Amino acid sequence: MNVETQNSVGRGLHELACRASGGLEIRLYWDADEDSTHVEVWQPDSGELLLLEVASERALEAFYHPFAEIQPSLEVLAVVDDA
Repeated sequence: MNVETQNSVGRGLHELACRASGGLEIRLYWDADEDSTHVEVWQPDSGELLLLEVASERALEAFYHPFAEIQPSLEVLAVVDDA
C-alpha cells in the first residue's frame, strides 16, 4: 500500500450496518473524519428521519435499540425534513 492510498483509506462517512424492523430502516454510520458514530432511523411511510449521535462504545447497542438512546431532553433530537 503506497502512502497516497494509505492516507485516503477511512475518509468520510461509512455505513457499518443496516436493518429493517417494524416499518423502520435503521443504519449505523461511522464518520472517519470526525471519529464519531451515529444511528439514523428512517420511516419511509412518513419520510421522517431521526439522527442519534452516539458514543462509539455504545454504537452497536444504539443500532439495535435506537429509541433507548433518546434522552428526556428534546435537544438530542434532530428531525430532518427533505421537503
